[in-house]
Amino acid sequence: MMPPYNWSLRQVADDIGVGIATVHGWRKQLELEGLIIRKVEPGAQQTPEQIFTILLETASLSEYELAEYCRKNGLYPEHIAEWKQNCLTANQPKHRQLVDEQRAVRADKTRIRVLEKELRRKDKALAEMAALLVLQEKFISPPGQRRGRLTSYPERQRIIGLIKEAANNGARYAQACRIAGITHRTFQRWFCNGRLKPDGRPSALRPDPANKLTENERLQVLQVCSETEFASLPPSRIVPMLADRGIYLASESTFYRILKAENQLHHRGNSKPRGTYTRPVSYTARAPNQVWSWDITHLPGEVKGERYYLYMIMDVYSRKIVAAEVREVERGEYAAALLQRAVIVENCRNNGLILHSDNGAPMKSFTMLAKMYELGVCSSFSRPGVSNDNPYSESLFRTLKYCPEWPADGFTDISKAREWVHSFIRWYNTQHRHSGIKFVTPEQRHQGLDKTLLKQRTVVYETARCLHPERWSGKTRNWTPIEIVALNPENERRAA
Repeated sequence: MMPPYNWSLRQVADDIGVGIATVHGWRKQLELEGLIIRKVEPGAQQTPEQIFTILLETASLSEYELAEYCRKNGLYPEHIAEWKQNCLTANQPKHRQLVDEQRAVRADKTRIRVLEKELRRKDKALAEMAALLVLQEKFISPPGQRRGRLTSYPERQRIIGLIKEAANNGARYAQACRIAGITHRTFQRWFCNGRLKPDGRPSALRPDPANKLTENERLQVLQVCSETEFASLPPSRIVPMLADRGIYLASESTFYRILKAENQLHHRGNSKPRGTYTRPVSYTARAPNQVWSWDITHLPGEVKGERYYLYMIMDVYSRKIVAAEVREVERGEYAAALLQRAVIVENCRNNGLILHSDNGAPMKSFTMLAKMYELGVCSSFSRPGVSNDNPYSESLFRTLKYCPEWPADGFTDISKAREWVHSFIRWYNTQHRHSGIKFVTPEQRHQGLDKTLLKQRTVVYETARCLHPERWSGKTRNWTPIEIVALNPENERRAA
């Protein structure tokens, strides 16, 4: 009945040829003497004596025998392993046990400190993010748009107050200043020694320039301009007339500045006053089918006065001709049909497409505008009386009419015109190396192949430079792809 056999009462009785009651009595006697332990039900509480006996019985058992023993006695191997560990721990020297406990306590304290530090960091980060979001809502348009901007005292008070409020709510000053549109150094300069300093430039005492006119010279300029001889003349004529007489009072710009300061410089005469002109809205394209440009041009016939009308739509980003048609008249219905065909082919309906054109009758016809609304296309028009607000279509028409295959004598009929336009579009989209897109074809750029081609060109140039560095005085040619194409670029408008 003891390991490693663990026979049952029936097996023992049959083996020695006695009754089962006799074997049961022998077992009770052995249990009273402590030689064996009673088999307990699963979950029953074990006494220390029973645990010690179990450990003795299982000390020499293998894993398989231990599992069999545990199943027969209603135990788990984990229980025996735990009891064994408790026994080993109890028999360790007290100082060793104390050292292990102290080491475990220190490890727990270290882990707790690390977790608390990480928790504090995350709490601070969340508080800072919330404070910055609140601050950003209060700064819809940050004031820091250019360096050296004059900021009034009330505006400074508002900015400093909002930054300090965000800092009190957990935000760092540098991050709060960035949201407010100023630098941390500017904040320190404005708020110094616990008080807000106003901008000292308005109240600064500046010495007069050395070349400033005296008061008598200013009066002399005003007196000359008010004389009968010069009363109707502008300074641009007064100054040369005085120079012919050997008199120099001041430059023309000084004359204008003095007259303006005295409120004597206004528009006179029957000419229209110079007005202020609004700049055209500049749409930008970063991918195909974002901004299109379209226009109508004339194709001459063989008979003088006879003409055909070429409707053409191009993609501003890739310069690809997405649709074209030759008609005998200008009509909004033809333009609407062409636009619908282009949108279907390019699959860009309701994608926020911008269609730019001039102010011609077909462009602003009700049929065309209704079709654009139906297709989800936004309209963009040139400014009235301005001929260069649609440059991409005009440049395309120049390429079309100045190509070597252009028929100098005109087209015999509309079918010949359509055939020629079809061949031109195929050549332009697939073979023409466009200078405005780094000399790749419009079709390659439209399909997104230009970046790979330009990278290959860069590798070729760098290889050639490595072979003969003496032939290169500087960097190789820039083959970087053009990422953004603007309908009316800002730098071009400023230069104009």
